[in-house]
Amino acid sequence: MKTLNLLALVLVAFLLFAAPVLAQDTKVAPPSSVSLSGSGIGAGIGIGLVIVGAGIGFGKIGAAALEGMARQPEVAGSVQTAMIIIGALLEGATFFALIVCILLLGTATF
Repeated sequence: MKTLNLLALVLVAFLLFAAPVLAQDTKVAPPSSVSLSGSGIGAGIGIGLVIVGAGIGFGKIGAAALEGMARQPEVAGSVQTAMIIIGALLEGATFFALIVCILLLGTATF
């Protein structure tokens, strides 16, 4: 229940801070300036979700590998190799998602 309340508070804060930003006159600012826009907020949220998801994934990989090694110590080498391969694939997918979020930054105009 505390998590739900915290998420609701964060959503309200986003909405309160976004209202003045979206009400600004975009013709005053030079086109090369970076300001809070829809794409900036979306890219920031996307990057945050990617990093949190990668952290959860790495944690689950490590926990499962250590549990498997503790149950059967004789297969620790093959479990460790599989863990490293899966970790590398997860890291590659994370970098791809981060690059997509960075490329989308600043492309949406309102």
